[in-house]
Amino acid sequence: MISALAWVRKGAAAEKPTKYEMTEEEYARLQQVADEEIKEAKREIKKKSKIDASILNDPALKDFNLEDYDDSEPGSSDDDSEARVNVFSNIKGLSYYQDDDEDPYLKKPADGEDDDEEEDELRIFKSDSILLVAKTEDDISNLEVCVFEAESDNLFVHHDFMLPAFPLAVEWLDYRVGRKAGTEGAGSYVAVGTFEPRIEIWDLDTIDSSYPDAVLGCTDKKKLRKGRGKPHAEYHTDAIMGLSWNTNVRNLLASSSADTTVKLWDLNAAKCVQSYAHHKSKVQAVKWHPTEASVMLTGGYDRRVAAFDSRAPAAVNWWQVSADVESVMWDVHSPSHFFVATEDGTVRYYDIRNVGQGKTGGDPVYTLVAHSEALSSMDQHPRIPGLLITGSADETVKVWDIRDKKPSMVISRNLDVGNVFAARFCPDEPMLVAVGGSNGESRIWDLSTNAQVRAAFGSADIRAAPVKEKPLVRIADDDDEDADEDDTREAVIAEMYGEDVAGAVGEVSQDDDDDYDDDEDDSDQSDNDSDASMASDK
Repeated sequence: MISALAWVRKGAAAEKPTKYEMTEEEYARLQQVADEEIKEAKREIKKKSKIDASILNDPALKDFNLEDYDDSEPGSSDDDSEARVNVFSNIKGLSYYQDDDEDPYLKKPADGEDDDEEEDELRIFKSDSILLVAKTEDDISNLEVCVFEAESDNLFVHHDFMLPAFPLAVEWLDYRVGRKAGTEGAGSYVAVGTFEPRIEIWDLDTIDSSYPDAVLGCTDKKKLRKGRGKPHAEYHTDAIMGLSWNTNVRNLLASSSADTTVKLWDLNAAKCVQSYAHHKSKVQAVKWHPTEASVMLTGGYDRRVAAFDSRAPAAVNWWQVSADVESVMWDVHSPSHFFVATEDGTVRYYDIRNVGQGKTGGDPVYTLVAHSEALSSMDQHPRIPGLLITGSADETVKVWDIRDKKPSMVISRNLDVGNVFAARFCPDEPMLVAVGGSNGESRIWDLSTNAQVRAAFGSADIRAAPVKEKPLVRIADDDDEDADEDDTREAVIAEMYGEDVAGAVGEVSQDDDDDYDDDEDDSDQSDNDSDASMASDK
């Protein structure tokens, strides 16, 4: 399952990522964590041992000698065990070299050769786009750092980070924290919110990292267990559901949580500097205003949206909606307006200036019934006014024309990602959209080659020019690699012997595959006939 996506601004990533090397402090921290885990395990063992003792002392089980069940079998000796372990020690003709340099069959690469090859494989070019994918598979969650090469439409996983729990929100930022805090220039980091009540910040320019560069929140498990879900002024006590980095005041990060609070974090001190408790239920979404540095927007499961100045949290403007809030977003092309997406599949567009008495917001400028199920994600094009995209649990992604405040659907597609949980425009490429969903795969959709989108948003010249629509781009799997190998083989044959020979070879290969499939079908049919004959004999 892919639960969240985020793009990295082109050129922000380091060309040559560095490998993670643990410091003495980190080794000490690792030892401390291990000691705590061991103590916890010992406590659990003591609890279980009391139960085991009561079982072993049961008179009905005495004859089975369960206490010595794991010991060696009667009559066995240490010599026998050693002999079994060394069963291969007397094979003739085998030579063992303590030093690899003495082994004539072991050829070492030239000095630096391996390092150069690895650097080339890990290199990220300025023309590459980076997509961050929060993914969970078989109860294991990680953050995949994917590279998209636009010229070849190639998407692949560059490296990844293991996450402590199911990810709910990811937010890219270029503010340096942790080990590189205070270093000149911008960095490339990602803040991740999960079901754990802590925010992890990872350095995207470092591979093989074992720990995040910064952790925002309480790490004391005892405190968190006792106060789970109860609002606390200094840290979250439940899942992190939303994140928003302040691009105007770059050391500030806002978070929303299932503990009903919104918190403001100072990245320099890695501490919470302000906590807001204006919602009455889980807070799903939070967004900083694109130009007003202190204004933010929040939405929650209390079916309310709040807009307020973070310096004066008591003065909150409220808007009531008909269902739980799934997402909120400021209109970057008209910053006095904002969008709200809700669980009933609806998008509402509000004017923040339209506030009545009692700080209650007015009616929406328009209401768009976009989907038949929960509208889990939406995004607007950063440079093309009026271009909106929405994704839903109804498994569709829709493109909308909302110019002149009269929304109309341009196109609706099922991109084969299951329930859509994330849809994001690329900030650099003209019309690229990344989509992820419940089946665990991401897709990149190039809207610039779609006829309906070109007709709606293109100029007269663009509309007139015929263009073949590009297929969706995804990370290649093993089947794709096998197909590529077949294509490569035919290309080599064509270059050496001509297109006719290559085509004949391809047809022979296909015939062989068909014959093999037919043989399998015949074999299956024979087995079925045999089974039927046996059944009739009976």
